[in-house]
Amino acid sequence: MTGVFLLNTGSTIEEGRLAKGGSKLTDDYKEECAVCEMNLADFLGMGSPDRVKVTSRDGHSVVVYAYGAEKLSSGQVFMPRAIWSNVVVDPETFSSGSPLYKGSPVKVEPSNDMVLSAEELTAKLYMLQKRG
Repeated sequence: MTGVFLLNTGSTIEEGRLAKGGSKLTDDYKEECAVCEMNLADFLGMGSPDRVKVTSRDGHSVVVYAYGAEKLSSGQVFMPRAIWSNVVVDPETFSSGSPLYKGSPVKVEPSNDMVLSAEELTAKLYMLQKRG
């Protein structure tokens, strides 16, 4: 099952602690930030996948860990603000200089692909940019 959701991003306490502590290249940071939190009913309706592929409307995508939570409204997903969410946030700034970190439409679908580390994702994105 695939769905279209509104992506909201933001800092979490643990993300902030790890980022400010210089731990962006650790497994702890990946486990905290390479995630897509979904409304529990939406998550269950998707088959409770371990990982999902999140795709922006301009076609950029990233695979992250998935889990359900009752605190989110149906049709909404949350990702901590980090390299994984930055791949799929809407780049439109409306002349503010800051991308749309709240309310970006994204497609979410179950995935069997592996979740890349920050280093792996950076290398992948850099290589795609160099080829393009």
